[in-house]
Amino acid sequence: MFNFLKEEAADFNARRSLLAVLIIIAGSLVLTAMMPNDPAEFGAYSLIPALFLIVYIFVTKRILEALTLASVMGFIMVAQGDVLGAFSSTLLEVMMSEDIAWLIIVCGLMGSIISLIERAGGAFAFGEWVATKAKTRKSSLIWTWVLGIVVFIDDYLNSLTVGSCMAPLTDRHKVPREFLAYVVDSTAAPLCVLIPISTWAVFCGQLLEANGWAPDGEGLIYFIKTIPYNFYGWIAALIVPLVIMGIVPTFGPMKRAEQRVLEGGPLAPAGSDKIDIRGGSEDVVMPENPKMLNFFLPILVLVGATIYFDVDMQMGVLVTMAFMFVLYLAQNLMSAEDFSDVALQGLKNMIMPLLLMVLAFLFAAVNDQIGFTSYVIESTTSFMTPAMMPFIIFCVLAVTEFITGTNWGMYIIALPIVIPLAMQLDVHMPLAVAAVLSAGVFGSHVCFYSDATVLTSAACGCNNFRHAITQAPFGILAALISGVLFLIAGFIFH
Repeated sequence: MFNFLKEEAADFNARRSLLAVLIIIAGSLVLTAMMPNDPAEFGAYSLIPALFLIVYIFVTKRILEALTLASVMGFIMVAQGDVLGAFSSTLLEVMMSEDIAWLIIVCGLMGSIISLIERAGGAFAFGEWVATKAKTRKSSLIWTWVLGIVVFIDDYLNSLTVGSCMAPLTDRHKVPREFLAYVVDSTAAPLCVLIPISTWAVFCGQLLEANGWAPDGEGLIYFIKTIPYNFYGWIAALIVPLVIMGIVPTFGPMKRAEQRVLEGGPLAPAGSDKIDIRGGSEDVVMPENPKMLNFFLPILVLVGATIYFDVDMQMGVLVTMAFMFVLYLAQNLMSAEDFSDVALQGLKNMIMPLLLMVLAFLFAAVNDQIGFTSYVIESTTSFMTPAMMPFIIFCVLAVTEFITGTNWGMYIIALPIVIPLAMQLDVHMPLAVAAVLSAGVFGSHVCFYSDATVLTSAACGCNNFRHAITQAPFGILAALISGVLFLIAGFIFH
């Protein structure tokens, strides 16, 4: 079967692809006939769609297709006959959810903002300025890392802004897009979980209040208590400059990407054009005298407005769009019609990333219905001891989050289970909560179809499978070190 899929992936054939889909659906129907009728009793059967998804992605490298088929497999299991109805109703629920609406508004308008900055010449002026400071390959990557630290307010804002603005500069120095994407991604979610003024901090603080650890109104204070123990965030972010400087050598798929470029191959891996948010930017007609203020002012307004409106990024992008309209038209850089056309093009460039995220949310929704995450957590509670709990929680949730890719969604499911259990076992609470938060960051960081992976790939113009596969070894290295630290800390605080 694996050889068949490899052949189909290497040499696309519509009939073979149809046959593969029919075999998968037929197999799912046979398995469903052997399973309990109640999804609450699925037990280990709930692992099947997730395992299928991972295997299919690695074999075919087609993530859209993998997410769709894995979701269909889950609906076959849970619907008991009405598969199409279950698929349709859940898809409608996902599309009508506040999370997806927020993603479409924020990420869509971020695409517009980036396109407008390109059209106004702001990105070009910024690139020219940075080029005078970053005259080598290493310095261009260090500047990328530093800019990622500066834009700390949100991982989406971080990835989309830093990736799209630094890609032209790193291209000049023949940096593989995979390497750029790794640097950008590793200073997005890993950093946001360490900063108390970020969208992650606000969200997690609210969950800590809702689940009974933090008193009302003190969620952020209790979130700050977890920061020293968010080992994965610290390690993942600190490894980046070590890799850039060559202290930690590149290895695995990343080394092969560098070898490709050294041998005169393309900077971006095959298939990157489908997801590149800067698609067609080479054809943009810029003003005769590009000004850097047309880059910095919108970014400053975006960060400032987001913070001003209680770290609400949706308000931030809306205010920024209004500000850019006034700023660019006042300089006669474009007409109102041009502004609308460029903004629309930016929205179009985000369609592929948004589609990937919708399918990822759909897959997560069906996983919730079959009880995947709950089963994995509950099946490990019998092995918990006060000293081992932080280590076990981090390892188990890191694996489940790698599969589901919904970091905040996992927090909603896991924290109501972990917090009471940690209180019952008298575990050091900041350490136990940090283990959950670190696991979520790991999943966001390395999952093939997580929001962070998809948006970073789009901003950097890098095929998202290649970005994930080249970044994974460094993420796993950080996770291994973090796991050891959670193990040691668990015994120290017990």
